[in-house]
Amino acid sequence: MPQFPSQQWNAELEDIDARRATAARMGGAEHLARTRELGMLNARERIDRLVDAGSFREFGALAGKGRYGASGDLESFTPSAHVIGLAQVGARKTVVASDDFTLRGGSSEATVAEKWIYADRYAHEYRLPLVRLVHSAGGSVNLTQQLGFTKIPGYALLPSTQLLMLAPVVGIVLGPAAGLGAIRACSSHFSVMVRGQAQVFAGGPPVVKQALGLAVGKEELGGWGVHKTSGVINNSAATEAEALDQARRFLSFLPQNVFAQPPVVACTDPAARSEPSLNDAIPAERRKVFEPRKILAAVFDRESVFEISPQFGGSLVTCLARLDGHAVGVMINNPVVMGGALTRAAAQKMERFIDLCDTFHLPMVNLVDQPGSMTGPDAEREGTLAAVLRAQAAMEQSSIPWIAIVIRRCFGLAGGMLSPWVGPGGMALPHRFAWPSARWGSVPVEGGVAAAYRRELEAAADPEARRLELETLFHKIGSPLRTAERFGVVDVIEPATTRPLLCDWVRDAYAVCATRLGVKLRGMR
Repeated sequence: MPQFPSQQWNAELEDIDARRATAARMGGAEHLARTRELGMLNARERIDRLVDAGSFREFGALAGKGRYGASGDLESFTPSAHVIGLAQVGARKTVVASDDFTLRGGSSEATVAEKWIYADRYAHEYRLPLVRLVHSAGGSVNLTQQLGFTKIPGYALLPSTQLLMLAPVVGIVLGPAAGLGAIRACSSHFSVMVRGQAQVFAGGPPVVKQALGLAVGKEELGGWGVHKTSGVINNSAATEAEALDQARRFLSFLPQNVFAQPPVVACTDPAARSEPSLNDAIPAERRKVFEPRKILAAVFDRESVFEISPQFGGSLVTCLARLDGHAVGVMINNPVVMGGALTRAAAQKMERFIDLCDTFHLPMVNLVDQPGSMTGPDAEREGTLAAVLRAQAAMEQSSIPWIAIVIRRCFGLAGGMLSPWVGPGGMALPHRFAWPSARWGSVPVEGGVAAAYRRELEAAADPEARRLELETLFHKIGSPLRTAERFGVVDVIEPATTRPLLCDWVRDAYAVCATRLGVKLRGMR
């Protein structure tokens, strides 16, 4: 302990040290032992595992609830249920807030809620990334009793929405996250939860039982089995360590804030690398599917693809990746799920992903195999078309550079969503290419022939032969080379040369983005 020469402040310094030591013990030995038995890290261990070694500087370690005797001396001290501070994550300064579930279940409102609010405000004020380590029981009626009054829900000066327009925010769910805890996890650009250990819900099982009369368990109500298709949480992890690693990797693609560009990393994968396997990536038989993730692995920097929301809206794959060390956003249709059609969930996923990339100036690569918007009774009841139009609006409102390559199908309204047609400035550049396997139009040839030539086919001596004859004719008319003749696409390229094309483009895209830094007119929706 430091001492002044006169030692006149030693008592006060000893008091500070004692309080800090109490805060470091969190909920006490018994609760920490229970945490270890459950195979979980505690709030401070989680921070240590996330940040660069030795870089964490804590804020508010002295915050908590003290009990004082009649003489005014401290008798006991209960720390705040939140550990916050600054640290380096990937050598970049980051605000970190970790719920201490050994204290009142990490309740967001118990014992000085102002701390986690301050973390959000600090990130907003200084335009720093924020990582929330969420393990919280949410609010409690006990707090109402302590306050002696109720309040309208919400927090003054909490810049949650505004922060999403300024700096990267990550929510990592490491245990139950109810109510306000769930909100803190989901109000982010990227969220991840630990399978079997974390749950996310607006209200926990007791609330559901009281409100709806339903008896459900935590996992059934808000586990990964629910949220992998709900879209509430992006990704999952098998362990806490994996969840923390995903957060670090996500942040590595993004800039410190919207006034900077994403970092360009050293790349040993040659930009001029040709990939012959791509020439056979699309089956000649149009009804056969292909694996889109193999195409991504072949095109982008090796081991650089980071997928977001893999099971929500699975007919569209969205990911961050790199081209010659430059971070980009990537979308590719997935014919394995719903034929690759744009479902309501896939449209919602597209909208949010476009907003993410536009906010942080990440150029967009769109690899298109789009049969169209999902149709049918279920799709119509779900309001799919409304979701598709919102995704189209997000695309048109984006101001990042786009490049689209049609690798197979491109039909209907969803097929027209390759890249902005007009853009916010009214002069969006349709920088679009195609593989020889590409086909496009208002409707697919097969369905179009069946509809337009129905009577002729019914009257034909051999309907099947006539149908195939007509389809062959229209497929020839639909050759991408005929479109290229009219400069409807910039070029029809050999698939093997896709990576060199994109690596050349990304340098121009980054040069343009450097002139457009700052807050976008519209942030995350």
